[in-house]
Amino acid sequence: MAILVVVLFSAGCLSAIFPNPQGPAPTQTTAPTPVPTTISPVSTIPVSQMALQPSDMPSGYILKDRSDISYLEMDQMSQNLGWRAGYSVTYYRLNEQQYDLTTVSQVIDLYTLSNMNTVFNVQEGAVTAQETGTTQIYQLPCPNMGDQTFAYRKTDSENPLLTTYSIIFTKKDVYEEVTMSGTTTDFETLKELAQTAAGRIQ
Repeated sequence: MAILVVVLFSAGCLSAIFPNPQGPAPTQTTAPTPVPTTISPVSTIPVSQMALQPSDMPSGYILKDRSDISYLEMDQMSQNLGWRAGYSVTYYRLNEQQYDLTTVSQVIDLYTLSNMNTVFNVQEGAVTAQETGTTQIYQLPCPNMGDQTFAYRKTDSENPLLTTYSIIFTKKDVYEEVTMSGTTTDFETLKELAQTAAGRIQ
């Protein structure tokens, strides 16, 4: 009996001095904090960098002109709507043997962001106002190029060989017009060019 007590007492002392080994404490992993990505509501590159480049054009098109737009070139309404900068570029394709001349033009304008809806409505209204007894405007289905898009075909009964397709759109604080006009026009090509132009807005 005395031996049993000594053994139990010794075991208790040993367990107090040398406690049972425990497994390693579980490591706590902290999830990485996501870094918020901020997308600017306005364009962040110069207007000249948004312009269609010669490499964007179909075969046969030649650069005719490209230039910044002056503030004094803009009408009073555009100035009142907060016009800030602009750029234009024009390409043409000429086949003298077939009397074929086609031009592609792009106009880029920057406005105050809060006025973009008004800018688009004013420009769309200006397009439809061109309709007269001889000039007809036909709205065409078109993918959205940005925030708002309006595409149309313009014909003139006094000049039936000339057809004009145009796409106007807004994206961020940018208003654009991309137009193809001439004796050989292709709306599908124009849509591709407009999508390229919209993709350049950053």
